[in-house]
Amino acid sequence: MASILDHLETCEVRRFGAGETVLGQGDRTGMLFVLIEGSVEVLKDGVRLAACEQPGAVFGELAALLGGDHTATVETRKPSAFYVIENPREFFEKTPGACLHVCELLARRLEALNKYLVDVRQQFLREDHLGMVGTLIETLMHRQPARKPGTGRTLAAGGTGG
Repeated sequence: MASILDHLETCEVRRFGAGETVLGQGDRTGMLFVLIEGSVEVLKDGVRLAACEQPGAVFGELAALLGGDHTATVETRKPSAFYVIENPREFFEKTPGACLHVCELLARRLEALNKYLVDVRQQFLREDHLGMVGTLIETLMHRQPARKPGTGRTLAAGGTGG
């Protein structure tokens, strides 16, 4: 399978200096960023979740797919360049290889989260603490997207449609 970068050669390239914000948590840009070169870190509520230097790394995919705000901040650690996709949903519809790349990325993250939750649950079951962990895991595994009444449209998680 071709790299996601092979699908982006005609996209706009944006460059950021070290220490600049590419995406801000809570912002709504409607854009997807794909790392060409450089180094970034991902922060959620000010806590560092990850660092990345891998060309082809994708940022903004959750907001693009769910139609909401960015769920984390992406900041450069050194000068970096990104391909910018202005209309990600349309791009994914026209570029199945890129869509599959993002699906695989999200599946790997979900699998890692599942393993982590199972480990946490096993630890707390041995200690008989936080009985709510089982309920939390059950909720995460079976949560369905909310639908706006009468429209069939999906709302963002926790959304009210207002």
